[in-house]
Amino acid sequence: MKISYNWLKQFIKTDASAEETEQLLTNLGLEVEGISKFESIPGQLKGLIVGEVTECQQHPNADRLKLTQVNLGSKTVQIVCGAPNVAKGQKVPVATVGTTLYNAEEPWTIKKGKLRGEVSEGMICAEDEIGLGSSHDGIMVLEENLEVGTPLSEIFEVEVDDVFEIGLTPNRADAMSHWGVARDLRAGLIQKEINTAIDTPSTSNFHVEDRSKRISVEVKNPKLAPRYSSVSISGVSVKPSPDWLQNRLKAIGIKPINNIVDTTNYVMHELGQPLHAFDADFIKDQKIIVKTVEKGTKFTTLDGVERELDSEDLMICDAEKPLCIAGVYGGLNSGVKDNTTSVFLESAYFNAVSIRKTAKRHGLNTDASFRYERGIDPNITKYALRRAAILIQQLAGGKVSSDVDDFYPKKIEDFQVFLSFDKINRLIGEDIHTETIKSILASLEIKVNNVTESGLGLTIPAYRVDVQREVDVIEEILRVYGYNSIDTNSKFTVSVANTSKFDDYKIQNLVANQLVAQGFSETMANSLTKANYTNLSEKINEDNNVDILNPLSQDLGVLRQSMLFSGLESVSYNLNRNNLDLKLFEFGKTYHKFKNYVEHKHLSLFLTGNRTPDSWLNTQKPTDFFYLKGIITSILERLSIDFSTIASTENDCISEGVLFKSKKIKLVEFGRIKTSVLEHFKIEQTVLYADFYWDHILELIKNHQFKSTTISKFPATRRDFALLLDDEVQFSQIEEIAKKTDKKLLQSVDLFDVYTGENLPEGKKSYAVSFNFRDEHKTITDKQVDKIMNKLQQQFEKQLNASLR
Repeated sequence: MKISYNWLKQFIKTDASAEETEQLLTNLGLEVEGISKFESIPGQLKGLIVGEVTECQQHPNADRLKLTQVNLGSKTVQIVCGAPNVAKGQKVPVATVGTTLYNAEEPWTIKKGKLRGEVSEGMICAEDEIGLGSSHDGIMVLEENLEVGTPLSEIFEVEVDDVFEIGLTPNRADAMSHWGVARDLRAGLIQKEINTAIDTPSTSNFHVEDRSKRISVEVKNPKLAPRYSSVSISGVSVKPSPDWLQNRLKAIGIKPINNIVDTTNYVMHELGQPLHAFDADFIKDQKIIVKTVEKGTKFTTLDGVERELDSEDLMICDAEKPLCIAGVYGGLNSGVKDNTTSVFLESAYFNAVSIRKTAKRHGLNTDASFRYERGIDPNITKYALRRAAILIQQLAGGKVSSDVDDFYPKKIEDFQVFLSFDKINRLIGEDIHTETIKSILASLEIKVNNVTESGLGLTIPAYRVDVQREVDVIEEILRVYGYNSIDTNSKFTVSVANTSKFDDYKIQNLVANQLVAQGFSETMANSLTKANYTNLSEKINEDNNVDILNPLSQDLGVLRQSMLFSGLESVSYNLNRNNLDLKLFEFGKTYHKFKNYVEHKHLSLFLTGNRTPDSWLNTQKPTDFFYLKGIITSILERLSIDFSTIASTENDCISEGVLFKSKKIKLVEFGRIKTSVLEHFKIEQTVLYADFYWDHILELIKNHQFKSTTISKFPATRRDFALLLDDEVQFSQIEEIAKKTDKKLLQSVDLFDVYTGENLPEGKKSYAVSFNFRDEHKTITDKQVDKIMNKLQQQFEKQLNASLR
């Protein structure tokens, strides 16, 4: 938000420099992000002086150029000029050698040079070349009585201003104007014992001259429009605004349009109250109706775009048609035009939530909606209306041709808050004198109703929508008192919390460090997502979506029910930027609406592309199901979680997948994502996905008792089987049978080769399985191992119909 210092000083008298005011505003919570200079005439006419043309002859080498002698007061110089109207005896503006002009896209400096062989020392300027007008038909001819050599900056008024760029936080709706900033500045100055008053514009000379242009107003939805004020002005003349008004608007980045529209913009930035001016003659049957319209109604806004209205959009209508989207944007034909002679002026207080929804729905962000959706002062609509009417009369003529129509059926009351002295001291950490507190509150226009030993009864003005609780008032006191004014306690106190090693964040860090060591990168996706992602899975019910009441866009309309789709958005984003080898993980939550609202924690993994980057040393190998399984297994083993049960995945977005369980508790499901799902995200390469049920994992490890064991001093031995099996037999069955057959010496069972193809009977496959044995108390013998291997062979033949190859 831009604030003009010259404009600000119309409200509050201060001799402080812009830098001093910047520091004070920042300390008050209105952080000034920078100060820029505004010049009504770029360059401030420096180097431009009054010259007199003493001779004017035809250029000897060019038909369209003139050779002039120009008296500059201190000397006479020769200047080559191409203007058709240059003549002897004229007083003209001259840019001397070394002067910088700013009329072009980039500033350029006048230099001594030659034009068609003749020396030229300066430039006789047209008014557009020096910022004194827009004409370029010829040079600018000055008044004859001006003294030669007089700087133009002494003849033409140049306004120079400091403009503050304030990083306004959304809660400070009260400071969205020069008046609002002046109120804060005054409070800060009073705290520095500089007493000053706010000088607000007077509306005492507002009066109704006749009632010939009364336009009736009907508000059909007072909930969306709690207050609506209006007045008519007839006999106006639409023309450009005077320089002082244009300069005010240009300083804060507003382009001047005409005296009527500029007045509404001026009052909005002056007082914080948005206004809108309609062409009164365009209003059918001289009637304004504030209402919502049918969904799908077409409406063309001021920018020429035809928009489809929603049934919740509040509209300003006449007897036949919509004229304006209330508080957001005007209509194409209803606004002030060059031939407008009568205006209907609107000043209203609209429901903030309604305006915010409408603005977001149509993708509009205007100065008016910016203020309405944050909350304006409901008690200044009539004051701002009168202020604007007076300015319009001053700038455009005309007369007030109706009474002020003020629809305000239910007054918006101020807030009542009790402020405890004890709470102030506890939160701020310093005892602030009661009189100082009362002084700060008074400077903020917070009324003290009563004083007791325990605290203060306060009335907060309605425009302070961010101050409704006791802690909000304390925050106001502290920011005006000054954060830097609070003494630092020399005593350093540390609280040591007794935390468990199984706390969620500790386990997350443990697993995250392991994944990072394996080449993964952590992502953080938005929990808000698209509602239509539920169409990609039959397991996700649209009825269980947690809808956002006030979504920023349709793409952020619900809270996610699955980690999958937000993760695939990240994968797609990276693939589109040629990051083809990805290992991503995210800790996050999913949200569901069942009988109650439910949140679940998850850890998701995404792998695609090759396992390692390109290197002369490594042969490229793509990520696959078994690579992902190894990563998952290492995580579960690191957490000492037994995943004894393996089943098929229940996730219908996975085409080839497995579900690990600990008894009946789901731990993680993983596999390859279906091509149909990937196509929705325009992903053409294979993506592997794992979804850890983090809540279940945390519950399982809570009661874990970690044990340490010494490394055995006795050697292990290994034996292998090449087993011919039916296709449907799984390795998990082999492993389970082996561990049941011998529970003492068998340490592990591993599958190191799978073969299907030629030289095998139909419906058969070959597994190469290794068995590792160790006796923890003595050296194991071949006789012991042979005996176990014979038992294993018998069990495999009996239970799996297996045979040795």
